[in-house]
Formats: sequence, C-alpha cells, structure tokens
Amino acid sequence: MTVSPASLLDALGEVLLDKERALRLILSGFLAGGHVLVEDVPGVGKTTLSLGLARLLGLDFTRVQMTADMLPGDILGSSLFDPREQRFTFHRGPIFHAVVLMDEINRASPRSQSALLEAMAEGQVSADGQSFPLPKPFFVIATQNPQEHAGVFPLPESQLDRFTLRLSLGYPSREAERRLLAGENRRPADLQALADAALLRQWQAAVAAVFLSPELQEMLLALAQCSREDARVRTGLSPRGLLALKASAQAWAFLAGRDFVTPDDLRAVTVPVLGHRLLSSASLGGDELTALLMQDTWGFGP
Repeated sequence: MTVSPASLLDALGEVLLDKERALRLILSGFLAGGHVLVEDVPGVGKTTLSLGLARLLGLDFTRVQMTADMLPGDILGSSLFDPREQRFTFHRGPIFHAVVLMDEINRASPRSQSALLEAMAEGQVSADGQSFPLPKPFFVIATQNPQEHAGVFPLPESQLDRFTLRLSLGYPSREAERRLLAGENRRPADLQALADAALLRQWQAAVAAVFLSPELQEMLLALAQCSREDARVRTGLSPRGLLALKASAQAWAFLAGRDFVTPDDLRAVTVPVLGHRLLSSASLGGDELTALLMQDTWGFGP
C-alpha cells in the first residue's frame, strides 16, 4: 500500500476534530510498539477514536467494558472441558485482537487489571502451562475516569508503567463543536483501511531505526539520573520508561517525516511519557514534576 503516516493522521482528524496533537501522540504510541492510556470524562470521543484508528489501520478491533465484577478470564480467555476430546481446551478472550479498547480500566478490580500485564509487556498470554502469542501489531488503548469519580480503583505503578503514553483528549474547541453540530465529522463506519498489518510492521521497524544522536542520548540519561536523585521524586524513571521515551521521540520524528530525533521531539513527548511514571514525594502532580525536571536538566520545559 502506498500511504503515508501523514495521510492516516489527516483521515483520523476528520473523525476527531481539532485534536491533532492528541492524535499524533496516540499514533506515536502505536508506532513505538507501546500502549496508550487516555484519562478523560465520558463522551469526548475516546471510543470513536479507537474504532476509527483500528479501521484506518486495517486491524481488527474490540472494546472491553471494564467493571468491578470482571474476572481475568473475561479478558484473557479460559479453559473449558471438551467432552469429545476428553481434555480442556483454551478459548481465547477479547485480548486476542490487534486493537483493544479497555474502557474505564480503573473500574475493574486490581486482579483484573493485573491480567493485562503480561499481554502488554510481552505480547503473549500464558494459560494452562502454555503461551499464546497475540497479534502483531498489538495495541491497547485504555481509558480511565478521573480519580475523584466514584467506584474506581487506582492503577498500580506496575500497570501504569506498561503504558507508553498517557494523555487527555479534553473538550473540543468551540469551532470544532460547531463543525460537529453541522455534521462535518466522519463516522468510523465510513472509513476505509489505509494500511495493513504488513505495512504497519514496516513503519514500526522504520521508527526503531530513526537516528538518536549521542548528544540526545546524554540528555535522556541526564534526565533519568536526575529523576532518581531529586528529593522531590519518590519513584524515579525506570529503564522501561527510558526506553519508552526514546521510542516515542523516534515515532514523533517519524511522523514528522524525519529519520532523526531533535530536541523538539523530546520536548513534545516527555510529559506524556513520564507524567504517569514519576511519583512525587511532595504535593506535585506527575506532569508538573516532569516539567520541572526537564527545566532543571535540559534548560527548557514542555
């Protein structure tokens, strides 16, 4: 297929109006081989975005509505006894789709949340002593309600660390809502696939090959070291988080049509990558803490 990432972003922008930065971040998370957490109030287009992205990418999609009574088997699948074969057979759950929307993930219990850890980190599911590979590419978009909402379970640090990026869509602008009322947006059902799994794997390989200069590597290392030594930080940047930051910057550069990373690429993705990973020992939010570390270490903020 002869399609560029820019044309895919343009098509997705016709579904979710006036959200270019958020769409670029989400696609960066996908091309970096990671997963994305969207924290927002209901009704701002999270499901529409997920379905539209899956259709444009040419991948199969499923939505899992997370609830407090959900069990790990409802996500991963379970083994049922086959009387004809006289043995247990594993029946795959909804996680075995290429694009999976975990809607309101923090309404599920920690036990169900933990069922996603292996799938998101290793691209496989283990059951009954066997490992079942997930599709390639495999992408989880999870949404969560704000923590002040009733009936939510905060995601543990280990779960948060599996998400490459965290972001918020926010409310649309007045002009975007005017266009929405006029019916100028496209519905996901009207979209045609612009890519396929083979092309997407090529894009992901190209992202991994985007050049990161030694100078920018030193910037990343300095930020990681600062996060581990700063008294304001309770939990510093892990090696997984450092690699996620590198991959996200490479993906952002790739979407800009470049084969090398610039400081502006780092500036664009650092808060979405680190804001949910860095925990403060003071009364600072993760995004604010990340911005302060960027300023202290690099001399510029987001």
